[in-house]
Amino acid sequence: MILPHNANKKSATHYPLPFEPVLREQETLVLREKTIYRIKPQIHLCIMIDPFQTLFAVPLECDSCVQDVSNSLKKLPGISRVDADLQKQLVTVEGTAAPSAIVSAIQDTGRDAILRGSGKPNSAAVAILETHAKDIPSPVRGLVRIVQVSSKLTILDLTLQGLSPGGYHATIRAAGDISRGAASTGDIWGRQEPGKEEEADVPPRGKLGSINVGKSGTASVLLDKPIEAWEIIGRSFVVSKERDGSFKSGDPDTIVGVIARSAGVWENEKTVCSCSGKTIWDERRENVERGLA
Repeated sequence: MILPHNANKKSATHYPLPFEPVLREQETLVLREKTIYRIKPQIHLCIMIDPFQTLFAVPLECDSCVQDVSNSLKKLPGISRVDADLQKQLVTVEGTAAPSAIVSAIQDTGRDAILRGSGKPNSAAVAILETHAKDIPSPVRGLVRIVQVSSKLTILDLTLQGLSPGGYHATIRAAGDISRGAASTGDIWGRQEPGKEEEADVPPRGKLGSINVGKSGTASVLLDKPIEAWEIIGRSFVVSKERDGSFKSGDPDTIVGVIARSAGVWENEKTVCSCSGKTIWDERRENVERGLA
């Protein structure tokens, strides 16, 4: 289930419902106003995703800055509330918009933004996706931000860069061993055991969907899955042109990262790292240079 952030609504087929779906071969997520809907082809069925909070550090100098950022965010589909704290340099956003889309909207005002937390405690995770090909000066090729939005539904905000054009498959793997890149991550997480014929048609829980990378080598998609965030902590996240495995060693277009717990809203308010003494903005500049924009 995939919703491109830059989906073209003009190409959508009209349904007798109060939104316009972007049609795909399989189920598709549709973002409209304050709700994300999952649409099955030929079936008028929608499932609401509960709004969640995300917290961002943003350089704010005056009330005009607050107004600029708030106005830009309120133009995003799915945003229901924006609160800015000028003194603490923090912006809290409530809604169903992808965190990466919120960062882009803030950057459109000429300011940077750092995600400081999302969702409730123990409901968020993140994975930095890197290629294990040799002699690659900048191996980082993607980032996935994971937020559990209800008891049995988690969204995955995936951004990719520096990949060759074509179709890719996103999967969660059973193991978190990335010592040999994707080759050591094991099978797709949640694959049914052989012999269970009654569940033969049930796809693995870790099979997330397909992504198309354009000529620019970039892609941004929003995935959803009926799983809980704690179930996938410590497992690995793989994006590859290979569908189910047999990953080629040293393939620059196969990227992998271990899924780690991430801070929920208000769980990480520090502005200076106690280990390095660097501010969050110093670290931000370093991360941008590494490709972790």
